[in-house]
Amino acid sequence: MGEEKKGFFGRLKDGLTKTRDNIVNGIDSVFNGFSAIDEDFYEELEEILIMGDIGVNATNAIIEKLRGQVKENHIKQPSECKEILIQSIKEQMKVGETAYDFEQEQSVILVIGVNGVGKTTSVGKLAGILKDQGRKVLLAAADTFRAAAGEQLTEWANRAGVDIIGGSEGSDPASVIFDAVNAAKARHVDVLLCDTAGRLHNKKNLMEELKKINRIIDKEFPGVHRENLVVLDGTTGQNALQQARDFGEVADLTGIILTKMDGTAKGGIAVAIQSELNIPVKYIGVGETLEDLQKFDSDQFVNALFDIKVSGEEE
Repeated sequence: MGEEKKGFFGRLKDGLTKTRDNIVNGIDSVFNGFSAIDEDFYEELEEILIMGDIGVNATNAIIEKLRGQVKENHIKQPSECKEILIQSIKEQMKVGETAYDFEQEQSVILVIGVNGVGKTTSVGKLAGILKDQGRKVLLAAADTFRAAAGEQLTEWANRAGVDIIGGSEGSDPASVIFDAVNAAKARHVDVLLCDTAGRLHNKKNLMEELKKINRIIDKEFPGVHRENLVVLDGTTGQNALQQARDFGEVADLTGIILTKMDGTAKGGIAVAIQSELNIPVKYIGVGETLEDLQKFDSDQFVNALFDIKVSGEEE
């Protein structure tokens, strides 16, 4: 565990380099460039956060908190604000105590998202993570529209050593889910992980399809713990936020898997998504390999972003 965790922190830190240049350097220049904490100081700071994709909601909350603390503690030096700002960003991103309850319960996880965001790959990696925790995992390849999706998922299933239920290309996704749910019950599976089709441009069909899938799970597997995780590509910034909103109209989203966080300058979107949508980021991906998807940890993320060394988190 230690090695992998360290490795992940190092990769996260490297992956956030462009975001750091985009946000942190700007923040530092405000802290160092102002001699007093005045309206200009707050305005400048606000602009940097918003430009850094942290989002209007989160930025307002962070600035409000800063103003409150400055007043309360009679802080005079801008440089003394950095620690408060960092803590405040961490608080904006806290995942919450119950976020990973599904790991302990029998659960069905639908993974949704547009094509090209790393959805199928995320399903495969998640299968590996859960299997490593000793869970019995079954995959459902319900993205039957994209020819390669089933093959890709089968490859991941083999890699993770888990079973997969799939349909032939073009078959009805709902029927794949039906088969998978019944197989999951018969085999006493802990977690049924479903890859779903990612067509947002045809929202009406997608909505109908997801509703149908939801009805089947409700009917065939009543009382099972449900998770709907939306996969978003960190490099798309504000676009990712809009996608999450669109999917939120279709499904009751319980969490976010944020992929491709390496090499983007828009990593601040992780803060925005959580704050704007009130949906926690549960997993974060910084690369291609199996180990590159990990549970999201707000302290770890913000420490990596601000390049803060913490004992036990050496690269």
